[in-house]
Amino acid sequence: MTVVNVDQLKNYEESNPVRNRKGKSVKKMCNEKVLKKRVPIIGWLPKYNFVFFLQDIIAGVTVALTAIPQGIAYAVIAGLPPEYGLYASLVDGVIYLIFGSSKDITVGPTAVMSSLVAKYTGYSQDFAVLSAFLSGCVILLMGIFHLGFLVNFISKPVINGFTTAAAFQIAAAQLKAFFGLDGASGNYFAESMSNFISNIKTARLWDPILASVTVVMLFMLKRLGNGCSRTDGFTKQMRWFISMGRNAVVVIFGMFVAYILKITTNNEPLKLIRDIGSGLPTVGLPPFSTSSGNTTYNFNEMLEVLGPQSLVLPLVAILESVAIAKAFAIGGRVDATQEMIAVGLCNIGGSFFKSMPITGSFTRTALNYASGVQTPAGGVWKSLVIVAALSLLTSAFYYIPTASLAGLIMTAMYSMVDFGIFARFWRNSKIELMLMLVTMAVSLFIGLEYGIVAGIALECLILLYNTSKPKITANSIRSDSSEIVTVTLSDSLSYCAAEHVRKSIIEASNNAAPDSVLVIDGGNLHRMDSTVAINLMNLIKEFDKDSRTVVLLNFKEDLVKLCTDVEPKLGNKFVKSNKPLDFIEVSIKNA
Repeated sequence: MTVVNVDQLKNYEESNPVRNRKGKSVKKMCNEKVLKKRVPIIGWLPKYNFVFFLQDIIAGVTVALTAIPQGIAYAVIAGLPPEYGLYASLVDGVIYLIFGSSKDITVGPTAVMSSLVAKYTGYSQDFAVLSAFLSGCVILLMGIFHLGFLVNFISKPVINGFTTAAAFQIAAAQLKAFFGLDGASGNYFAESMSNFISNIKTARLWDPILASVTVVMLFMLKRLGNGCSRTDGFTKQMRWFISMGRNAVVVIFGMFVAYILKITTNNEPLKLIRDIGSGLPTVGLPPFSTSSGNTTYNFNEMLEVLGPQSLVLPLVAILESVAIAKAFAIGGRVDATQEMIAVGLCNIGGSFFKSMPITGSFTRTALNYASGVQTPAGGVWKSLVIVAALSLLTSAFYYIPTASLAGLIMTAMYSMVDFGIFARFWRNSKIELMLMLVTMAVSLFIGLEYGIVAGIALECLILLYNTSKPKITANSIRSDSSEIVTVTLSDSLSYCAAEHVRKSIIEASNNAAPDSVLVIDGGNLHRMDSTVAINLMNLIKEFDKDSRTVVLLNFKEDLVKLCTDVEPKLGNKFVKSNKPLDFIEVSIKNA
């Protein structure tokens, strides 16, 4: 039997730092704290009680009353059969229950995601399901590799331009249903408006009337709930509940009107949703091949159809979900990584149930919060109500008028537009206004996915330009005997700013007397790359040849080392001093 010496084993571990680090990393990843962080249900489930149970049921049922009509409406936006909008909310509640980090967030289909996926459903419904699976994989991988910081590079103007354009595009696409027109609705704003003008003569009588009544009812029902909450007396509670469930109320009203018109006129003067697939979807793998008409697409061909522009789908899903999480988080603290993992898994899991791409929904999350939800378990009750609707109510859904859904969608899009931001940007930052307008224009006239890419690209160019032109100030202090010219550098200088720095220093030098002292103040400078250091040292050498007195003031030690590695002989140019510049002048003269 081999005897293991403990001291030898300890020495072996200490002599293998790589192995040590791997062991520590594994322990760090597998400890209880990390497990609770990545599977949040472990943290809150032991504290669950009957009060939480009741409040979660109330919130789940309330949210379901909005999720059902919205799901059907968003399926229509995506060009999918109405039941697909309900399929999208079947398993998200269960998955988010386990992995979600926010009690308030409700995951499901949204208007923007539906609009983005609409261009692919013309080929086949399977493209929507595959895009959900692929988007989920991308989002999950970004969460695992902690790449959520990438969304920080998308500024408010780009996001606002994108969401505003999305609202206009979705609203324009609903003009067909609003007026009961024939023909196609269009895949982007310009096309939708063109189709609307071309087909305006096919407008019907009852559809625009019902759609307009729907819009008015939604605004009135919203006002009905003002000043009311779930914890008020019975009358105010009922007002609050009706106001919160106003989407369901207007759809039920539209169904009632459609049914009455049908039995009284023995006709269908309103365009209806008609048959919705009853029962639950067939569970199976996401479609990695599909057929459309006489064309069969294998997986590679489906990827070609989706194209690189489909990467906008996971990007928008992350933006929506993280933004909503921040809006409802206490103190604004959000675990973006965990949200991405949860939303990624929701999309992957949903794709096995014919789900379209999903993300956090602001309207349903706000309703969930207002309903007093206590844990992510509220999402499970929402899913159960939708299961019941698919099993028992699909025959009633036949009478849902498309005009009611159009009025519902257009009202929701109105709330997406921040009209005041145009004036704020005009007053405070015309560059940001231009950035937002460019994003909007490309989104509206070419496509949403191209709009956000164009906005990000333009934003990067502006960022690069600003980086290449850092603020450098020059001042002159005159005394009886001499002049001191100070050039103050900014806090960070990258390679693209090297020439700008050089020109700024030369310009300050040329504007001063030949016998003046040039002080380059690096007190604010924290980062400088080698390109800037080389340019700076070469410039100092040129000044030396011209017998020009130059002082490099208060540079950080690491930056001094960077510069002196380039030109060791110029180390004497660096000076540390907290004294006023007139004392520096005296010390230079004494030297």
